[in-house]
Amino acid sequence: MKKYQASIHPDDDAHYEKMGLVKDKIELWEDAMRTDGSKGTYEWWYYDSHYPDGTILVIFFFSKSPIAVDGPIKPTATAELTLPDGTKYSEEVYASIEDSFYSKEKCDIRIGECKTSGDLSHYDVVFKGERIQATLSLDGTVPAWRSQTGSILFGDNEEHYFAWLPAIPEGRAVADVTYEGNSLHLEGSGYHDHNWGNISMLSLMHHWYWGRAKIGDYKVISAWITGERKYGYKDFDVFMLAKGNKIIGDNSNHTLRFLSTDEYTDEHTGKPVYNNVVYEYLTPYGENYRITYSRKGDIASQRFIDLLPPVLKIGAKIVGFSGAYLRFFGEASIERIENGVTVEKVTEPSAVWELMYFGKSAADKKYKK
Repeated sequence: MKKYQASIHPDDDAHYEKMGLVKDKIELWEDAMRTDGSKGTYEWWYYDSHYPDGTILVIFFFSKSPIAVDGPIKPTATAELTLPDGTKYSEEVYASIEDSFYSKEKCDIRIGECKTSGDLSHYDVVFKGERIQATLSLDGTVPAWRSQTGSILFGDNEEHYFAWLPAIPEGRAVADVTYEGNSLHLEGSGYHDHNWGNISMLSLMHHWYWGRAKIGDYKVISAWITGERKYGYKDFDVFMLAKGNKIIGDNSNHTLRFLSTDEYTDEHTGKPVYNNVVYEYLTPYGENYRITYSRKGDIASQRFIDLLPPVLKIGAKIVGFSGAYLRFFGEASIERIENGVTVEKVTEPSAVWELMYFGKSAADKKYKK
């Protein structure tokens, strides 16, 4: 029988101590630079903000590209502006290491003239490109949160990891954006998280569903991560539920269930996808919730191989590389259930979630064989 390597999403005192973390308390240095830029490492800080008219602003700060983790540090900032009619504007800014700065004490990053700084409750973000300029102010309305220790560890010696910190699970966003001579002043809601690791995600994870939603007075962060074959396709849950400005539960009580229905195959990527993704959760206070994402259409359907230069595409095809990214739009709803009966239901008509697929193409019912 094949022996699979170990993988764990730790939540025990020994791991908190080893990582220098305090359980249930986030500290400033956790949103600072966590890697040294060496071979295999990657890191990014992510901001997205959504506005009542349908405008979406997404800004990234990278230490290096997550698909080129074995290379040197390559400071990069990116911005993508999506207008209500679906028109997109995007730009990348590169800078030398000498013209960049990554603090080890707090979130304080500069890439050329692009910069961000914050203290887990308030963040200022500046993006300065030739075609897009943006300033974003983000004030948290839900406390900074991490899923257990924030890291999933892979390998029999826990030598590899993927880490994630939602520093602003939900916040008030105010942005001023200029793009190709047009100007916008925007006020809405935003989110900020921070990811890092020490080996390519392609070698650790087969696929994941990830989403966040503001549904009435509820805020949800939800992810279901499936490890690669050599880790036995083990599943990991990442989940946070807040009401108002209070977190009322997360995956640390291990009651989350992931359900999916109405399977189809995406024609462009060849990946199995579900029109309905459901998370069922029992809070520590005994309240049952069901969160449902119902797909109406696609925002993106991208094959990673199409992003590679021609010389690398040949090798990728030979080894069967078929990674893909899909981003969906649709409806998100939350139900509170008592004795099997829905006593409260709130619906958000314009939710967005994603499927990141690192593993080879396979029908879901077959990929664990």
